[in-house]
Amino acid sequence: MATTRVAVLHSLIPNPPGVAGPDRVPEILLLLRRRLWSMKKDALLEPALSRNRRWIVNNQIKNLLLRSPGRTATVRSLQKRFKTFDLQGRALNWLRKYPCCFDTLSGPAGPDGGGGEELRFTFSKRMAALVDEEESVKEASEPAMARRLAKLLMLSRDRRLNVVKLNELKRNFGFPDDYVLRLIPKHPEIFRVINRTGRQNAMEIELLRWDPNLAISAVEAAAIDRGTEPRYVCSLPETWFKTREKFDEFNDATPYVSPYSEDRTESEKRAVGVVHEILSLSLWKKASILKLEHFKREFGLPVRLNLLLLRHPCIFYVSNRYKIYTVVLREAYNGSELIDKDPLVVVKDKLGELMQEGLHEYNRRRHLANLGKKRKRGEIDLTPKKEEDDENEEEASRLDTVEKREERIRFYKVLFDEKP
Repeated sequence: MATTRVAVLHSLIPNPPGVAGPDRVPEILLLLRRRLWSMKKDALLEPALSRNRRWIVNNQIKNLLLRSPGRTATVRSLQKRFKTFDLQGRALNWLRKYPCCFDTLSGPAGPDGGGGEELRFTFSKRMAALVDEEESVKEASEPAMARRLAKLLMLSRDRRLNVVKLNELKRNFGFPDDYVLRLIPKHPEIFRVINRTGRQNAMEIELLRWDPNLAISAVEAAAIDRGTEPRYVCSLPETWFKTREKFDEFNDATPYVSPYSEDRTESEKRAVGVVHEILSLSLWKKASILKLEHFKREFGLPVRLNLLLLRHPCIFYVSNRYKIYTVVLREAYNGSELIDKDPLVVVKDKLGELMQEGLHEYNRRRHLANLGKKRKRGEIDLTPKKEEDDENEEEASRLDTVEKREERIRFYKVLFDEKP
Protein backbone atom coordinates (compact mmCIF):
# COMPACT_ATOMS: atom_id res chain seq x y z
CA MET A 1 0.00 0.00 0.00
CA ALA A 2 2.79 2.42 0.93
CA THR A 3 4.64 1.53 -2.31
CA THR A 4 1.52 2.34 -4.31
CA ARG A 5 1.22 5.76 -2.61
CA VAL A 6 4.84 6.59 -3.38
CA ALA A 7 4.38 5.51 -6.99
CA VAL A 8 1.32 7.76 -7.37
CA LEU A 9 3.13 10.71 -5.79
CA HIS A 10 6.13 10.06 -8.00
CA SER A 11 3.95 10.21 -11.10
CA LEU A 12 2.33 13.47 -9.99
CA ILE A 13 5.58 15.29 -9.18
CA PRO A 14 7.95 15.48 -12.17
CA ASN A 15 11.61 14.72 -11.71
CA PRO A 16 14.12 17.53 -12.20
CA PRO A 17 16.61 17.13 -15.06
CA GLY A 18 19.39 14.69 -14.32
CA VAL A 19 17.65 13.03 -11.32
CA ALA A 20 16.49 9.46 -11.64
CA GLY A 21 13.07 8.37 -10.43
CA PRO A 22 14.09 6.21 -7.41
CA ASP A 23 16.38 8.99 -6.16
CA ARG A 24 13.38 11.32 -5.99
CA VAL A 25 11.32 9.23 -3.55
CA PRO A 26 13.15 10.15 -0.30
CA GLU A 27 12.75 13.85 -1.10
CA ILE A 28 9.00 13.40 -1.61
CA LEU A 29 8.65 11.58 1.67
CA LEU A 30 10.66 14.34 3.38
CA LEU A 31 8.31 16.98 1.99
CA LEU A 32 5.29 15.02 3.20
CA ARG A 33 6.83 14.66 6.64
CA ARG A 34 7.40 18.40 6.86
CA ARG A 35 3.77 19.03 5.92
CA LEU A 36 2.70 16.80 8.79
CA TRP A 37 4.81 18.80 11.22
CA SER A 38 3.62 22.37 10.80
CA MET A 39 0.46 24.44 10.32
CA LYS A 40 -0.38 27.34 8.08
CA LYS A 41 1.51 30.36 9.43
CA ASP A 42 -0.37 32.62 11.81
CA ALA A 43 0.89 36.16 11.28
CA LEU A 44 -0.26 37.18 14.77
CA LEU A 45 1.37 34.32 16.67
CA GLU A 46 4.62 34.05 14.71
CA PRO A 47 6.22 37.07 16.44
CA ALA A 48 5.68 35.31 19.78
CA LEU A 49 8.15 32.67 18.60
CA SER A 50 10.96 35.09 17.81
CA ARG A 51 14.32 34.22 19.34
CA ASN A 52 16.96 36.88 19.91
CA ARG A 53 20.33 35.17 19.67
CA ARG A 54 22.10 38.23 21.12
CA TRP A 55 19.84 38.08 24.16
CA ILE A 56 20.72 34.41 24.65
CA VAL A 57 24.46 35.15 24.52
CA ASN A 58 24.16 38.08 26.93
CA ASN A 59 22.16 35.91 29.29
CA GLN A 60 25.01 33.38 29.26
CA ILE A 61 27.48 36.18 30.01
CA LYS A 62 25.21 37.31 32.84
CA ASN A 63 25.25 33.81 34.35
CA LEU A 64 29.04 33.76 33.99
CA LEU A 65 29.33 36.97 36.02
CA LEU A 66 26.91 35.69 38.67
CA ARG A 67 29.18 32.68 39.20
CA SER A 68 32.30 34.88 39.40
CA PRO A 69 33.51 36.36 42.71
CA GLY A 70 32.37 39.95 43.10
CA ARG A 71 30.41 39.67 39.83
CA THR A 72 33.62 40.55 37.99
CA ALA A 73 35.52 38.49 35.43
CA THR A 74 38.42 39.01 33.06
CA VAL A 75 37.82 39.70 29.39
CA ARG A 76 40.41 36.98 28.71
CA SER A 77 38.24 34.37 30.46
CA LEU A 78 35.24 35.46 28.38
CA GLN A 79 37.32 35.19 25.21
CA LYS A 80 38.11 31.57 26.06
CA ARG A 81 34.38 30.82 26.33
CA PHE A 82 33.46 32.55 23.08
CA LYS A 83 33.50 29.32 21.09
CA THR A 84 31.07 27.70 23.55
CA PHE A 85 28.74 30.67 22.88
CA ASP A 86 29.10 29.94 19.13
CA LEU A 87 30.71 33.36 18.60
CA GLN A 88 33.77 34.62 16.78
CA GLY A 89 35.81 37.80 17.06
CA ARG A 90 36.96 39.71 20.11
CA ALA A 91 35.05 39.51 23.37
CA LEU A 92 35.90 43.15 24.15
CA ASN A 93 34.11 44.30 20.99
CA TRP A 94 31.02 42.35 22.02
CA LEU A 95 30.98 43.97 25.48
CA ARG A 96 31.34 47.44 23.97
CA LYS A 97 28.22 46.82 21.89
CA TYR A 98 26.18 46.82 25.11
CA PRO A 99 27.32 49.84 27.18
CA CYS A 100 24.00 49.80 29.06
CA CYS A 101 24.69 46.26 30.28
CA PHE A 102 28.41 45.87 30.86
CA ASP A 103 31.26 48.07 32.10
CA THR A 104 34.94 47.41 31.42
CA LEU A 105 37.69 48.34 33.89
CA SER A 106 41.30 47.56 34.70
CA GLY A 107 41.92 45.21 37.59
CA PRO A 108 44.41 42.71 38.98
CA ALA A 109 45.15 39.76 36.76
CA GLY A 110 44.04 36.29 37.79
CA PRO A 111 46.36 33.53 39.02
CA ASP A 112 47.08 32.47 35.41
CA GLY A 113 47.34 36.04 34.13
CA GLY A 114 51.04 36.48 34.85
CA GLY A 115 50.62 39.25 37.42
CA GLY A 116 50.06 42.94 36.85
CA GLU A 117 46.76 44.31 35.59
CA GLU A 118 44.40 43.25 32.85
CA LEU A 119 41.04 44.26 31.47
CA ARG A 120 37.99 43.05 33.40
CA PHE A 121 34.24 43.52 32.99
CA THR A 122 31.22 43.67 35.26
CA PHE A 123 27.56 44.72 35.24
CA SER A 124 26.59 48.33 34.64
CA LYS A 125 24.55 49.99 37.38
CA ARG A 126 21.26 49.54 35.53
CA MET A 127 22.05 45.94 34.63
CA ALA A 128 23.09 45.16 38.22
CA ALA A 129 19.80 46.59 39.48
CA LEU A 130 17.80 44.38 37.10
CA VAL A 131 19.88 41.31 37.98
CA ASP A 132 19.18 41.94 41.67
CA GLU A 133 15.49 42.36 40.84
CA GLU A 134 15.52 39.05 38.97
CA GLU A 135 17.15 37.26 41.91
CA SER A 136 14.59 38.70 44.34
CA VAL A 137 11.75 37.64 42.01
CA LYS A 138 13.20 34.11 41.90
CA GLU A 139 13.28 33.95 45.70
CA ALA A 140 9.72 35.26 45.95
CA SER A 141 8.60 32.76 43.29
CA GLU A 142 9.98 29.69 45.05
CA PRO A 143 6.55 28.66 46.43
CA ALA A 144 5.10 28.95 42.92
CA MET A 145 8.02 26.91 41.55
CA ALA A 146 7.39 24.20 44.14
CA ARG A 147 3.69 24.05 43.19
CA ARG A 148 4.62 23.90 39.50
CA LEU A 149 7.04 21.04 40.13
CA ALA A 150 4.47 19.19 42.25
CA LYS A 151 1.82 19.50 39.52
CA LEU A 152 4.26 18.15 36.91
CA LEU A 153 4.97 15.14 39.12
CA MET A 154 1.24 14.64 39.65
CA LEU A 155 0.78 14.53 35.86
CA SER A 156 3.33 11.73 35.50
CA ARG A 157 2.34 8.08 35.77
CA ASP A 158 4.75 7.04 38.51
CA ARG A 159 4.78 10.40 40.35
CA ARG A 160 8.46 10.84 39.50
CA LEU A 161 10.52 12.42 36.73
CA ASN A 162 14.10 12.01 35.58
CA VAL A 163 16.23 15.05 36.47
CA VAL A 164 18.19 14.93 33.21
CA LYS A 165 14.96 15.00 31.18
CA LEU A 166 13.44 17.71 33.36
CA ASN A 167 16.51 19.88 32.84
CA GLU A 168 15.55 20.12 29.16
CA LEU A 169 12.38 22.01 30.13
CA LYS A 170 13.53 23.84 33.26
CA ARG A 171 13.69 27.19 31.42
CA ASN A 172 10.10 26.76 30.24
CA PHE A 173 8.87 26.40 33.83
CA GLY A 174 11.13 29.08 35.30
CA PHE A 175 13.26 26.67 37.31
CA PRO A 176 16.76 28.02 38.12
CA ASP A 177 19.88 26.00 37.39
CA ASP A 178 20.10 24.92 41.04
CA TYR A 179 16.41 24.11 41.44
CA VAL A 180 17.17 20.62 42.81
CA LEU A 181 19.32 22.10 45.61
CA ARG A 182 17.05 25.10 46.10
CA LEU A 183 13.58 23.49 46.18
CA ILE A 184 13.92 19.86 47.30
CA PRO A 185 15.58 20.45 50.73
CA LYS A 186 13.01 23.14 51.61
CA HIS A 187 10.09 20.74 51.01
CA PRO A 188 11.18 17.33 52.35
CA GLU A 189 7.56 16.38 53.03
CA ILE A 190 6.67 16.78 49.32
CA PHE A 191 9.76 15.81 47.30
CA ARG A 192 12.71 13.52 47.52
CA VAL A 193 15.57 12.62 45.21
CA ILE A 194 16.07 8.93 44.43
CA ASN A 195 18.48 6.92 42.32
CA ARG A 196 17.41 3.31 41.89
CA THR A 197 20.29 2.19 39.67
CA GLY A 198 23.19 4.23 40.97
CA ARG A 199 23.95 5.76 37.57
CA GLN A 200 24.54 9.49 37.38
CA ASN A 201 21.86 10.06 34.73
CA ALA A 202 19.26 7.98 36.63
CA MET A 203 18.56 10.52 39.38
CA GLU A 204 14.82 11.21 39.78
CA ILE A 205 12.57 13.55 41.73
CA GLU A 206 9.67 11.75 43.39
CA LEU A 207 6.43 13.14 44.78
CA LEU A 208 5.76 12.00 48.35
CA ARG A 209 2.35 13.56 48.98
CA TRP A 210 -0.62 14.05 46.69
CA ASP A 211 -2.29 17.46 47.13
CA PRO A 212 -5.94 17.47 45.97
CA ASN A 213 -5.91 21.28 45.95
CA LEU A 214 -3.30 21.19 43.19
CA ALA A 215 -5.14 18.54 41.16
CA ILE A 216 -7.18 21.19 39.34
CA SER A 217 -6.26 21.83 35.73
CA ALA A 218 -6.28 25.22 34.00
CA VAL A 219 -9.40 24.20 32.05
CA GLU A 220 -11.23 23.28 35.26
CA ALA A 221 -10.13 26.50 37.00
CA ALA A 222 -11.43 28.58 34.07
CA ALA A 223 -14.73 26.65 34.13
CA ILE A 224 -15.13 27.37 37.86
CA ASP A 225 -14.64 31.10 37.17
CA ARG A 226 -17.23 30.99 34.37
CA GLY A 227 -19.62 28.82 36.33
CA THR A 228 -19.85 26.25 33.52
CA GLU A 229 -18.79 22.70 32.82
CA PRO A 230 -15.09 22.29 31.94
CA ARG A 231 -14.48 22.38 28.19
CA TYR A 232 -11.80 23.60 25.84
CA VAL A 233 -11.93 27.05 24.26
CA CYS A 234 -11.51 27.68 20.53
CA SER A 235 -9.24 30.64 19.82
CA LEU A 236 -9.70 30.73 16.06
CA PRO A 237 -11.86 33.35 14.26
CA GLU A 238 -15.54 32.65 13.60
CA THR A 239 -14.80 32.38 9.88
CA TRP A 240 -13.09 29.02 10.37
CA PHE A 241 -16.40 27.18 10.09
CA LYS A 242 -15.27 23.64 9.32
CA THR A 243 -12.46 23.70 11.87
CA ARG A 244 -14.78 25.00 14.56
CA GLU A 245 -17.37 22.33 13.70
CA LYS A 246 -14.78 19.59 14.21
CA PHE A 247 -13.69 21.26 17.44
CA ASP A 248 -17.30 21.31 18.74
CA GLU A 249 -17.66 17.64 17.87
CA PHE A 250 -14.49 16.83 19.81
CA ASN A 251 -15.62 18.97 22.75
CA ASP A 252 -19.16 17.58 22.96
CA ALA A 253 -18.55 13.92 22.07
CA THR A 254 -17.23 12.95 25.50
CA PRO A 255 -16.90 14.85 28.77
CA TYR A 256 -13.66 16.59 29.70
CA VAL A 257 -11.01 14.29 31.16
CA SER A 258 -8.81 15.85 33.81
CA PRO A 259 -5.09 15.11 33.36
CA TYR A 260 -4.91 14.59 37.14
CA SER A 261 -7.64 11.96 37.23
CA GLU A 262 -6.84 8.44 38.46
CA ASP A 263 -8.14 7.03 35.18
CA ARG A 264 -4.97 6.69 33.10
CA THR A 265 -6.69 5.11 30.11
CA GLU A 266 -5.07 6.39 26.95
CA SER A 267 -7.46 8.57 24.96
CA GLU A 268 -7.12 11.57 22.69
CA LYS A 269 -9.06 13.82 25.03
CA ARG A 270 -6.78 12.97 27.94
CA ALA A 271 -3.64 13.46 25.83
CA VAL A 272 -4.89 16.88 24.72
CA GLY A 273 -5.60 17.71 28.36
CA VAL A 274 -2.08 16.72 29.43
CA VAL A 275 -0.39 18.86 26.76
CA HIS A 276 -2.77 21.75 27.53
CA GLU A 277 -1.89 21.55 31.23
CA ILE A 278 1.87 21.32 30.61
CA LEU A 279 1.74 24.42 28.42
CA SER A 280 -0.42 26.20 31.00
CA LEU A 281 2.23 25.51 33.66
CA SER A 282 5.03 26.92 31.49
CA LEU A 283 5.93 30.60 31.73
CA TRP A 284 5.61 31.43 28.04
CA LYS A 285 2.81 28.91 27.31
CA LYS A 286 4.86 27.22 24.60
CA ALA A 287 7.35 24.36 24.34
CA SER A 288 9.47 22.42 21.90
CA ILE A 289 7.61 19.39 20.54
CA LEU A 290 10.80 17.34 20.42
CA LYS A 291 11.43 18.00 24.11
CA LEU A 292 7.84 17.11 24.99
CA GLU A 293 8.28 13.82 23.15
CA HIS A 294 10.98 12.87 25.67
CA PHE A 295 8.14 12.49 28.21
CA LYS A 296 5.87 10.20 26.17
CA ARG A 297 6.07 7.37 28.67
CA GLU A 298 5.89 9.55 31.80
CA PHE A 299 2.86 11.58 30.67
CA GLY A 300 1.18 8.95 28.49
CA LEU A 301 1.49 10.95 25.28
CA PRO A 302 0.92 9.34 21.87
CA VAL A 303 3.82 8.17 19.72
CA ARG A 304 3.04 10.72 17.01
CA LEU A 305 2.51 13.75 19.19
CA ASN A 306 2.78 16.14 16.24
CA LEU A 307 -0.27 14.58 14.55
CA LEU A 308 -2.31 14.97 17.74
CA LEU A 309 -1.43 18.67 17.95
CA LEU A 310 -2.17 19.30 14.28
CA ARG A 311 -5.64 17.78 14.66
CA HIS A 312 -6.57 20.52 17.15
CA PRO A 313 -5.70 23.90 15.62
CA CYS A 314 -8.35 25.60 17.76
CA ILE A 315 -6.29 24.82 20.88
CA PHE A 316 -2.69 24.59 19.67
CA TYR A 317 -0.56 26.37 17.13
CA VAL A 318 2.38 24.43 15.67
CA SER A 319 5.23 26.29 13.99
CA ASN A 320 8.63 25.33 12.59
CA ARG A 321 10.20 28.76 12.87
CA TYR A 322 14.01 28.61 13.07
CA LYS A 323 13.58 24.90 12.16
CA ILE A 324 12.49 24.29 15.75
CA TYR A 325 9.06 22.69 15.97
CA THR A 326 7.18 24.50 18.71
CA VAL A 327 3.65 24.21 20.04
CA VAL A 328 1.89 27.31 21.42
CA LEU A 329 -1.25 27.49 23.54
CA ARG A 330 -3.46 29.80 21.47
CA GLU A 331 -5.76 30.96 24.27
CA ALA A 332 -2.78 32.28 26.27
CA TYR A 333 -2.00 34.95 23.66
CA ASN A 334 -3.72 38.08 22.43
CA GLY A 335 -2.07 38.48 19.06
CA SER A 336 1.63 38.08 19.82
CA GLU A 337 1.34 39.31 23.42
CA LEU A 338 1.23 36.93 26.35
CA ILE A 339 -1.94 37.66 28.32
CA ASP A 340 -0.94 36.53 31.81
CA LYS A 341 2.74 37.26 32.45
CA ASP A 342 4.56 35.67 35.34
CA PRO A 343 6.69 38.12 37.39
CA LEU A 344 9.77 36.29 36.15
CA VAL A 345 8.70 36.91 32.54
CA VAL A 346 8.23 40.62 33.29
CA VAL A 347 11.73 41.05 34.69
CA LYS A 348 13.26 39.05 31.82
CA ASP A 349 11.47 41.36 29.38
CA LYS A 350 13.10 44.31 31.16
CA LEU A 351 16.51 42.70 30.74
CA GLY A 352 15.82 42.18 27.04
CA GLU A 353 14.77 45.81 26.61
CA LEU A 354 17.93 47.03 28.34
CA MET A 355 20.10 44.86 26.10
CA GLN A 356 18.33 46.20 23.02
CA GLU A 357 18.74 49.76 24.27
CA GLY A 358 22.47 49.16 24.72
CA LEU A 359 22.79 47.90 21.15
CA HIS A 360 20.92 50.95 19.81
CA GLU A 361 23.21 53.26 21.81
CA TYR A 362 26.29 51.52 20.41
CA ASN A 363 24.98 51.75 16.83
CA ARG A 364 24.19 55.47 17.30
CA ARG A 365 27.68 56.23 18.59
CA ARG A 366 29.26 54.27 15.78
CA HIS A 367 27.14 56.07 13.18
CA LEU A 368 28.14 59.49 14.55
CA ALA A 369 31.81 58.48 14.64
CA ASN A 370 31.68 57.36 11.00
CA LEU A 371 30.01 60.65 10.00
CA GLY A 372 32.79 62.56 11.74
CA LYS A 373 35.45 60.60 9.84
CA LYS A 374 33.71 61.26 6.52
CA ARG A 375 33.48 64.99 7.28
CA LYS A 376 37.22 65.13 7.97
CA ARG A 377 37.93 63.38 4.68
CA GLY A 378 35.61 65.81 2.89
CA GLU A 379 33.26 63.07 1.71
CA ILE A 380 30.18 64.80 3.22
CA ASP A 381 29.30 68.47 2.69
CA LEU A 382 26.47 69.47 4.99
CA THR A 383 26.27 73.14 3.80
CA PRO A 384 23.07 73.64 1.77
CA LYS A 385 23.49 74.87 -1.80
CA LYS A 386 20.96 77.66 -2.22
CA GLU A 387 21.34 78.01 -6.01
CA GLU A 388 20.64 74.33 -6.60
CA ASP A 389 17.65 74.47 -4.25
CA ASP A 390 16.23 77.48 -6.13
CA GLU A 391 16.72 75.69 -9.47
CA ASN A 392 15.00 72.59 -8.12
CA GLU A 393 12.03 74.66 -6.91
CA GLU A 394 11.73 76.41 -10.31
CA GLU A 395 11.90 73.07 -12.13
CA ALA A 396 9.21 71.61 -9.87
CA SER A 397 6.98 74.64 -10.41
CA ARG A 398 7.48 74.44 -14.22
CA LEU A 399 6.63 70.72 -14.30
CA ASP A 400 3.58 71.33 -12.13
CA THR A 401 2.35 74.03 -14.58
CA VAL A 402 2.93 71.78 -17.61
CA GLU A 403 1.08 68.89 -15.99
CA LYS A 404 -1.88 71.11 -15.12
CA ARG A 405 -2.04 72.50 -18.70
CA GLU A 406 -1.99 68.99 -20.17
CA GLU A 407 -4.66 67.88 -17.73
CA ARG A 408 -6.93 70.79 -18.80
CA ILE A 409 -6.41 69.90 -22.47
CA ARG A 410 -7.42 66.27 -21.81
CA PHE A 411 -10.44 67.39 -19.77
CA TYR A 412 -11.83 69.73 -22.43
CA LYS A 413 -11.10 67.27 -25.21
CA VAL A 414 -13.22 64.66 -23.45
CA LEU A 415 -15.92 67.16 -22.58
CA PHE A 416 -16.25 68.97 -25.93
CA ASP A 417 -14.32 66.57 -28.16
CA GLU A 418 -12.12 69.50 -29.14
CA LYS A 419 -9.26 71.58 -27.74
CA PRO A 420 -10.18 74.86 -25.97
